[in-house]
Amino acid sequence: MENENQEFLFKLSIFEQQIRQLQQQINSVEEGIMELDSLHFGLDDLKNSEGKEIFAPIGRGIYTKAKIISEDLTVDVGGRNFVKKTIPETQEIIKKQVEKLNEIKKDLDNNLQEIGKEVEKVIGEAGKS
Repeated sequence: MENENQEFLFKLSIFEQQIRQLQQQINSVEEGIMELDSLHFGLDDLKNSEGKEIFAPIGRGIYTKAKIISEDLTVDVGGRNFVKKTIPETQEIIKKQVEKLNEIKKDLDNNLQEIGKEVEKVIGEAGKS
C-alpha cells in the first residue's frame, strides 16, 4: 500500500512538472504572438511617413531621433541574413510567423489536454484501489 501511494504521488508530481512546462511554453508563445501582432500593426504607421521624425531604438531602452528617408525595411530572414523588404512584404512575413506560432500553441494545448486525460486516468485508477 505504501509503495502504491508513493508511486501515485510520483506520477502526479511528474504530471505537475509537465503541465508547468507546457504552461510556460504556451505563455511564451502567446507573448510572441502579441509582440508580432503589435509589430504588424506598427508597420502600418510607417506607411506614407517618409520625412517624418521617429524615435528609433538603438539598444536596451535607448532611443534616438531619426528621420524616415525610405519605406524600405531591412529584415533579418534568419542566420543574420538581411534583405530589403517593403512594408507589405514584411507584414506578410510577420503574418506567417504568427500562423506558425498559433500552430505551435495549438499543439501545446493538445499536449496539455492529453496530460489532463492521463492525470484523470491515474486518479481514477488510484480511486479504484
